[in-house]
Amino acid sequence: MRRFRLIAAVGAVATLAAAVGGSSAYGGSSGPAQGAPIKIGALTSLTGAFAPWGIQTRAGMALAVNEINRSGGVKGRGQGRRLNLAVADDQSGPAAVDGFRRLTEQERVVSIGGVIGSNVALGTARLAEAAKVPMFLVKAGANEILTTSSRYTFRTCLPAAAMTAVPVLQLAQKRELRSVGAIIADYAWGQSIKGAMEDAFEGSNIRLNVQVAPLPTTNFTPYLRALGDVSLIVALGHPPGSGAILAQAGQLGMKAPVLGAYSPYSLTAKNAGSAAYGRWSDFKCMATATKAYKALAKRYLRAFPQNEFFEDDAVAGYAYVKIVAEAISKVGTSPQRIAAYVHANRFNIPGYAFPLRWTAWGELQGAQVQFAILTRGPAPESGLNTAGNWWPRVIFKSQPLTPYRPGS
Repeated sequence: MRRFRLIAAVGAVATLAAAVGGSSAYGGSSGPAQGAPIKIGALTSLTGAFAPWGIQTRAGMALAVNEINRSGGVKGRGQGRRLNLAVADDQSGPAAVDGFRRLTEQERVVSIGGVIGSNVALGTARLAEAAKVPMFLVKAGANEILTTSSRYTFRTCLPAAAMTAVPVLQLAQKRELRSVGAIIADYAWGQSIKGAMEDAFEGSNIRLNVQVAPLPTTNFTPYLRALGDVSLIVALGHPPGSGAILAQAGQLGMKAPVLGAYSPYSLTAKNAGSAAYGRWSDFKCMATATKAYKALAKRYLRAFPQNEFFEDDAVAGYAYVKIVAEAISKVGTSPQRIAAYVHANRFNIPGYAFPLRWTAWGELQGAQVQFAILTRGPAPESGLNTAGNWWPRVIFKSQPLTPYRPGS
């Protein structure tokens, strides 16, 4: 079965909502836009370990495409042109390479966005550079993905692993902790987190214990026991297992709070239930306390009620489309010109925790990690959360992070 399809701009909001359940066509109303549609690509995880992230990402993209098309399409020097979203399911693994090639060689997209897994990014970033097609990562944070010569690969929500360890240390120091345990997955992202944490904690007065588990692991009991008596459990390096780590730590009677892995809040709340309230905090690139986030979240949940909560993956997917649409309106559909425009500009996206801008090699510049703790609800306003009676409350925001330079 080919896990690839063209998502055309054919319906209104009701069609978008149906698409999450498996429809093969969505993307927004054609509206008054004229001219040939412009294809942009989505390469993300709709099946496999990272599907909860990818489904949100695709929906965020679809919301942006729909809004742009309903307002007349992308407007440049001529009439507005519709956007079409071509989607490839990377299946959270090697299928990404085939999907990338179909998007660029058959569909002729002007850009690609939505990559979640670091292994997927490692397998496609060099292809993007060779094809000179801008590719936007969402949660792929392994240090090795970018090189100093990268010019077409951009991180959006998740910065390099080396940049995420410092905020963890800052949080531990702020709480005056003496011991921190971490469970990481044995793949590119997890190993990057391991190295980054060991570097960040070296020379501090905080004891660090890191346990390595295979990526498919679901039973974390032996790894949690091996951590011993720690004051904070960091699940950042094992995204698919983070919710289970929280639940199983509670079953073992461990009282330490758990720091997550840029995981969907709805997934964590579903896996751990009320045990997550007051114990689970996570990294986010969305600003849940802002009016802009709340307004966008309400529009998103009206379009995609099945998704229940507007996660930062959806925010990043929305941002990708808005950024590329702006670039097209200014410089046209040349992928090379789009990439150059992105490098040269700064983007203020509704709901984002920081303005988006990049280094010459595509690393986030001025990113600010935001931690929010899952608390018992209700949400501050109706229409913001149908996943349960909880809400993420911001507890800490880092200073702008120094961009990681490959090879440093």
